Amino acid sequence: MDFQNRPGGKTGGGGVASWSETNRDRRERLRQLALETIDLQKDPYFMKNHLGSYECKLCLTLHNNEGSYLAHTQGKKHQANLARRAAKEAKDAPSLLQPEKPRVEPKKFVKIGRPGYRVTKQRDPETGQQSLLFQIDYPGNADILTVFYFLQTRKF
Repeated sequence: MDFQNRPGGKTGGGGVASWSETNRDRRERLRQLALETIDLQKDPYFMKNHLGSYECKLCLTLHNNEGSYLAHTQGKKHQANLARRAAKEAKDAPSLLQPEKPRVEPKKFVKIGRPGYRVTKQRDPETGQQSLLFQIDYPGNADILTVFYFLQTRKF
């Protein structure tokens, strides 16, 4: 078959690679690059099972090749499990290794321009009248302003 006259193809180039071929070559290049930079023998979670596929012992996932496993190690699930494992080990580790720091309490203050308030529903025990109690606390003023709002009850 003559590939020279295909659109986009160069003479003697063998034609334009299909999308799947390009994707396969890209994945293979990335796998080779990752294998050069990352030593899987030192990875404590990497395991080859008896079927020839690869397992992540941390996440309990199966992978068909090393490239798939390496992609998994960069993913959200593996990173979250690593963080969870590190937090658990830090919690279980004795605190003798780390000196305790004096704990500083944050200062509590009322924001200027934002008064605090409380709303309470009430009922008068004698008359059964319902009311809302609004307590408004303005900063800088020692008094608390109290407002009662009586609700009209309708009997049908």
